[in-house]
Formats: sequence, C-alpha cells, structure tokens
Amino acid sequence: MLLITRDLPPDVMARARREHQTRELHLQAALSPQTLLENLSGVSAILCTTRDTFDAALIAALPSSIRVIATSSVGVEHIDLEAAAARGIEIRNTPGVLTAATAELTLLLMLMAARRAGEGERLLRAGNWTGFSPTFLLGRDVSGKALGIFGMGRIGRAFAHMARALDMTIHYHNRTRLSPELEDGAIYHADDESFLSAIDFLSINAPGGEATRHWLNAERIARLKPGAIVVNTGRGSSVDDEALIAALQSGHVAATGLDVFNNEPALHPGYLALENAVLLPHIGSATVETRNAMGFLALDGINEVLNGV
Repeated sequence: MLLITRDLPPDVMARARREHQTRELHLQAALSPQTLLENLSGVSAILCTTRDTFDAALIAALPSSIRVIATSSVGVEHIDLEAAAARGIEIRNTPGVLTAATAELTLLLMLMAARRAGEGERLLRAGNWTGFSPTFLLGRDVSGKALGIFGMGRIGRAFAHMARALDMTIHYHNRTRLSPELEDGAIYHADDESFLSAIDFLSINAPGGEATRHWLNAERIARLKPGAIVVNTGRGSSVDDEALIAALQSGHVAATGLDVFNNEPALHPGYLALENAVLLPHIGSATVETRNAMGFLALDGINEVLNGV
C-alpha cells in the first residue's frame, strides 16, 4: 500500500491509484507524526513533499513495513537521510525534471525586480497611475550586465543559458569548478569576495542545508556593488533575512526577487513593507507539466524499490 500525504496533480493521483492501493491523508497543515503513524498499517511506501518533515525520531518510529519514502521535490532537507539509511529505508527524490521551470521563474524574478514590475502592477491596480512621465518607475537594464550565480547546478546552468540571450556576462561561485563544457564560457570564482564584487545581479541557486545557511549575510552583502539586485529561487535558508532587509531599506541592494523563504509560509514580515521586493509563494516548479513530471518520477522511484529493480 502507498500512503500519500498531500494532494498531488490529478494525473499523478490517477496513476498512483492505478498502480497501487492508496491511503490518502490530504494534508493541508504540517505533518503530524501521530497522524502519520496511525495510518501506516499495511503501508510499504510513502509519497510526501517538502512540507512533510521526517526527522530521526519519526523515522525511528516507522513500522518495519516501510521500504521507501519518495518526496516530490529535488531537496531532501526535510528527511533525516542517516536515520533512514540506518533503518534500511530508501529515499527517492525528483531531480532534473523541474530544471527548466525553476530557471524560467528565476528569469522572471530578475526581470521583475530590475524593472520594478511589482511596484507598477500594485500601483495600477490601486488606481494610482497618473500617466506617462520620463522619470516614472525607472528601473535597471539587464542586457549587458554581469550576472553572478551561486550554485551552478542544473538550474543554475539553465538560468545561465537563458541569461546569455540577454547578453549578460555569467560569473559563478561553486564548491568546485565545472568542466569547460558545462562552464560554457562562464567565469569561475573560487572565493566570495572576487565573485560578489564583480556582479550586478546575484542569483542564489544553491542547495539548502547547513553548508549554505545564511550564506548571504551582512558581510557578503557589503561586498556587492551598490545597487545590485538579488534573486533567490534556491532555498530560503541561504539568506539572512535581517541583513537583506536592511540592505533593501538602505538601497545598497536596489531590489530583490524571492520565491523561497525562511520558515515558509511564515516569511519575515519585513519584506512585506518593501516596495523593492518582488515576492512569490514558492512557485518555481508550479507548472502542470513540471509537477506532473515530479510526481511521475517519484512514483517511478517507489516502483523501482518495491519491484526490486
């Protein structure tokens, strides 16, 4: 039996029901360990999302029937991998299939932040537009500028490919340098200082976890050029909110575009008062095609484990 914690796209649910006997929790709030454990009788596989935290205590309490936990996400920070390995529970995720959609949204946020699109849309809806003016809502050019990508994985490279069409120069900072083929002319920086001081736009596409927690802090923000623009579609935990909000208030960072936040959905309220912050509710992979592909890949992983492939 397959337990599904939350509603997934209709095509994914239909396939899951065809291939498995399912038990569906239809959760809206955070996962309750007690509720989960009460519904695991006869269950051998769990299909979850990033909103469902499987810490060491919960994994230790899972019945021996559980063979695989599949998460419809690339990130697995919500699952204690060591605890799962100790129990012999396999973990499957969904890398690759959301690359294009997330890169597209990164491009959208960069353009919206640079051109003050959020401000303009709010002003128009409020009925406060008084007509054309040569000094009205002046934004920043993107074409010809230097883009810095922190985290040059699949999504970072896809975004770089899109940004080259805007005649942007690509810089990147990674744990290791890419091969020339993957680098595709991008300029590698081994250290933060040279990387941050060289760019006009910063895109955070790095994975989460302790290694990148609050990577964008006050010290690193100070190394950015005055008027830089920051975009984050990676992990909210990579940003020190207080530091970024202070930089947006001072103008050192001209604008930001954020799709991910610390403590989602309870984002820092300081962002809400900032006109120069474009805020989206974690919709980087939210296309019909991509969410279907993610769900199908998660089901593929479950079937591989259960069928011993």
